[in-house]
Amino acid sequence: MNIVRKDIDQNNATLTVCIEKSDYAEKVEKTLRDYRKKANIPGFRPGNVPVGLIKKMYGKAVIAEEINKIVSDELYGYIRENKINMLGEPMPNETDQQPIDFDANDNFEFIFDLGIAPEFEVELTKKDKIKNYTIAVSDEMIDNQIKSHTSRYGKYVQEETVEEKDMVKGEILELADGKVNEKGLKVADAVLTPSYIKDEAQKAAFVGAVKGAVITFNPQTAFENEAEISSLLKISKDEAKNITADFQITIEGITRYYEADVNQELFDKVYGEGVVTTEEEFRAKIKDGILESLSGDSEYKFGVDAREMLLAKFNDLQFPDAFLKRWVLATNTNLTAQTLEEDFPKMIADLKWQLIKDKLTKANEVKVEIEDVNAYARKIARAQFAQYGMVGMGDDILDNYAKDMLKKEETVKGIVERVAENKVFEIVKNSVKLDTKEVTIEEFNKMFEN
Repeated sequence: MNIVRKDIDQNNATLTVCIEKSDYAEKVEKTLRDYRKKANIPGFRPGNVPVGLIKKMYGKAVIAEEINKIVSDELYGYIRENKINMLGEPMPNETDQQPIDFDANDNFEFIFDLGIAPEFEVELTKKDKIKNYTIAVSDEMIDNQIKSHTSRYGKYVQEETVEEKDMVKGEILELADGKVNEKGLKVADAVLTPSYIKDEAQKAAFVGAVKGAVITFNPQTAFENEAEISSLLKISKDEAKNITADFQITIEGITRYYEADVNQELFDKVYGEGVVTTEEEFRAKIKDGILESLSGDSEYKFGVDAREMLLAKFNDLQFPDAFLKRWVLATNTNLTAQTLEEDFPKMIADLKWQLIKDKLTKANEVKVEIEDVNAYARKIARAQFAQYGMVGMGDDILDNYAKDMLKKEETVKGIVERVAENKVFEIVKNSVKLDTKEVTIEEFNKMFEN
C-alpha cells in the first residue's frame, strides 16, 4: 500500500491511495471464514457451506467494505502524521479517478482532493491599533435604576379617595333608562384604573370619588377597544362590540401603589442587610453594577472591532474556493448553488476568523478550565437576574442557577466557545495599541445603527 501526495497549488492537493491485494486479502479471507461458520443456507449444515458459494454470495461486499476501511484509516492517518491543515473533508476526485471494478481488479487506486488552509502567522504589535470604548455612567442612568428599585419594592395601600393611577374595585351593573337593568350584566369584584380611560369626561367622574360612591359611565365611550371592555365586564370580545348601555359601579375599594422610600429598608432589600448604609453608598453600588453591565457591551464592541481589524490584516489570504464550494454543497443538501454564491464571502470571513483564532489560541496556549466555565455561567446568571432588577443575589442562588444551566450540553459547549474567544480577545487587547475613548450610552448605541 502506498499514498502519493500531489500539490496542485498552495491551497489544493490530491492524495492517491494505492491498495494492493496483499493489503486486504488476509482480512477478507478471515471475514469470509467467519461468514461460513455462521451462514444458515438451506441444503447445507451450519459451518459446511462451500467456500466458493460464500465467496460468490458475499465476496464482493466484504472486499469493498475492507478496502473502504483501509482507505479511510490510511488516508486520515497520513493527514495526521503529515500535519496537513485540511479544510473540510477529503473529496473523491472527479477528473482523474478511474472506475473501481471489484470483479476485474485486485489492485486499486483511490484519488482524493484536499483543500488546504493558507499558511500564515499572527503577529500583533503596538503598531496595530483598535478602538476601545468605555461607556460613561450618567446620573440619569443611576436615577433610573433607583426608580426601578423603588418601584419594585413599593407597596399597595387602601385609600379613601380615587386618584388617576389607583385601582378601583367594585360591583358593576348594567343600566337601562338610568336604572339598574335587572336582566342586564352584573360583574362582582370588577377592577378598573382611571388612567386607562381615554375619554376625559369619563375619567373625571372617577378621579376624586370616595369609597362607597356610585359612578355612572359608558364602557364604549370610556375605553379604547373591545379587549378592554371584555376584560372589564368578563364577556367575549364579540359581545363587547355590541355594548352600548351605560353602567354603574359602586366603589368598594381603592388601592394605590406607593413606591418605596430611599432608605435603609430599601438598601437592605436590594443588596442585603447592612451592605449599604447611606444613599451615597447606594448610588455608588448602583453605578458599579451599571459599569459591570456596560463592560459586557464594551467588550462585545471591542470584539467586533478586533475581528474587523484582524480580518483586514489578513485580507490577502488565499483559500481553495472551488473545493470549499463543492464540499459545502455536498454536505448541505438543502443549500442551492445560488444561495452558496451569495453567502460564500461571509463563509470565507468566518473561516478566516476561525483560523486566526486557532493561531492565537495555540501560540498562547489558551485553555478553558472548568473554573472558567463556572465563572462565566455565574456571570450569565447574575446578568439575567439583573434584568429583572434582582441585584445582590446570594452566591448560593447564583451557583444553583449556573449549575442548572450547565446541565445542558449545548449550553456548556456555547460557554466554552465564548470563554475561549474572550481569552483570545484579551490577548489581542494586551498586544495592540488601544485607542480608548469614553462615550455616552446614546453615542455607543448609534454605533450599531445601520
